[in-house]
Amino acid sequence: MDRAIEAGSKGGGSGEAGSGEAGSGEAGSIEARLAAVGLPPLPRTAWAEIDLDALAGNLAVIRRLAGAGVPVQPVVKADAYGHGALPIALALARAGADGFCVATFDEAVDLREGGVELPLLVLYPIPPALAREAASLRIAVTAGDEQLLRALLAAVGSSGAATAPLELQLEVETGLGRGGFAVDEIVGAARAIVATAGATLAGLWTHLQAAEHPARTAAQQARFESAVAALQAAGIPLPPRHLAASSGLLQDGVATYDGVRSGLATYGLVPDELLDGGGPVAGVPPDAAGLRPILSLRARPVRVADVPADWGISYGPTFTTTRPSRIATLPLGYGDGWPRSLSNRAAALVRGRRVPLVGNVAMDAVMADVTDVPGPPVTVADEFVLIGEQGDERITAADLAAARGTNSWEVVTGLAARLPRVYHAASAPRELRTLTGHVRAGDGAGGGAGPRDRRSTRP
Repeated sequence: MDRAIEAGSKGGGSGEAGSGEAGSGEAGSIEARLAAVGLPPLPRTAWAEIDLDALAGNLAVIRRLAGAGVPVQPVVKADAYGHGALPIALALARAGADGFCVATFDEAVDLREGGVELPLLVLYPIPPALAREAASLRIAVTAGDEQLLRALLAAVGSSGAATAPLELQLEVETGLGRGGFAVDEIVGAARAIVATAGATLAGLWTHLQAAEHPARTAAQQARFESAVAALQAAGIPLPPRHLAASSGLLQDGVATYDGVRSGLATYGLVPDELLDGGGPVAGVPPDAAGLRPILSLRARPVRVADVPADWGISYGPTFTTTRPSRIATLPLGYGDGWPRSLSNRAAALVRGRRVPLVGNVAMDAVMADVTDVPGPPVTVADEFVLIGEQGDERITAADLAAARGTNSWEVVTGLAARLPRVYHAASAPRELRTLTGHVRAGDGAGGGAGPRDRRSTRP
């Protein structure tokens, strides 16, 4: 997190909420920072901050890992892993990305309509009825099933309506067990595409099951090479090939071919299977240390109250105070992607100290026990961090994943669309996305007035 932004969460505990005085630090409250660049106020005092400078830095790290001249096509599916697909894609395009990968056709359309002009690849097969639209929008699609491929080719083969041929990439089943043509089916699929006037063979790819497992990965790469060799033997021009995603980029011996699909690493997160005790395992290249998480999750309380001993907290309750306690209510819950499974199993940071979150997580609220925070009593002016850094303390997506029994992908991807996102660069907010719109600094929309791009709020 940018230090000037982070300073906003280190202040004291008195003063009016949003005043930019106590509790805000030298950078000022989130309200003051938004107003300073003409952005409207947040609809609630829980939000995610996205560091676009760190995002550009992560892309540079990935380029070094991929090697000179290897295209980098970040994966921005699932709303860019919860970070916001359109703002992230546009920022990555400005930083020099070569294209993007998504999982669904409407995700690709959303980016095209939002002004993304770089190549787009849908990683899963699309309904054949959308083939002509995909061709007209220059959206490449994946084929991995013979019946669906025939239907796609039939949809474009006899039509002259498309402005360009449909770009088709073949997925090879090398051992993931999820999708793609078997190696001995690749030549037939490629010939069908080449023989169709309205289609073009645009790529060949596969996905690793466990990049950190050398023997399994070597076997998958060997099967992929067999598919490549089969195309060459059949005299079919070889399209661009890609195999490595984030885990593959961070492992020795994984080929980068003609492109890489960086996923979690784009957002500054090392895949969980490559972490050991909070740091990368042996064998992860030193460049990976340059990856910086771009998201922090923050909140200010909507109430801070003193309660007596033997007082139940939240529904249930699963936590009852054993002493007079001071409880802060933070306005986010499982409706925002902070799951009920974290009840009594997570913490937040306030004034640089770790405090427990107590009681069952509600749809719209979690409660923090701030009784032991030193200094003046915590108030609604204090800023809490639920993911990110504050002072010398840090809570990571991997920490929460371990507490939940899941992975970091689910932690960030699960953050709901209704949670506001504040995008910042050079220590100042640049964009704000809420359910009511997506506003950029300089749009003349300060205080909530002016036009807003509602299309970009789709999750």
